Amino acid sequence: MSDLQVDVVLPCLDEAGALPGVLAALPAGFRAIVVDNGSSDGSPDVAAALGAKVVDEPRRGYGAAVHAGLEAATADIVCFADADGSLDLGDLPRLVAAVEGGADLAVGRRVPTHAGVWPWHARAGNAVLSLMLRSRGLPVRDIAPLRAARRDALLRLGVTDRAFGYPLELLIRAQRAGWRVREFDVAYGERAKGTKSKVSGSVRGTLRAVRDFGRVLAR
Repeated sequence: MSDLQVDVVLPCLDEAGALPGVLAALPAGFRAIVVDNGSSDGSPDVAAALGAKVVDEPRRGYGAAVHAGLEAATADIVCFADADGSLDLGDLPRLVAAVEGGADLAVGRRVPTHAGVWPWHARAGNAVLSLMLRSRGLPVRDIAPLRAARRDALLRLGVTDRAFGYPLELLIRAQRAGWRVREFDVAYGERAKGTKSKVSGSVRGTLRAVRDFGRVLAR
């Protein structure tokens, strides 16, 4: 990767316990944009004290937080990751290098670091969705939990979902637009103590995500 600055959008809802480790793991040249989506645990104060740029997004929803961060970014290349500590942000330079090398979108495929970190219901839902994407001609096996792309191109793509369906709509629009998409294996581990996944942390959360995904697929 060349010597450039990259913005990293981190949607955040009650991730105070994870933020110190997440922000400390950012590689040199990567700037954190923590988008608070209604936290009640002091997450914005923690992020600001650690030097992150903090953006408030009062409209609840993963996609709403992601889009707010994208709009607040100023770097040419923008990355997106969860703020719960489950992803290794040390994987980001590989994705950025792929974008610099000609990919329109670089995404991660989660590889669990040990048994139990990815519940069966979440794995099953992901397998079905990624199979649907491959049937549409997009060579991916995950729904982009970690990703990198050029800011202006993402804005032009016009993703409209503001809930859990955002990453799925992003991939579908990328395929329709003829984007060159590269997927890389990335480590997927346990979340930081005191945090809980809004999707895979419960069957209810997974069902809500499936509902949002279904709306995107029905368009």
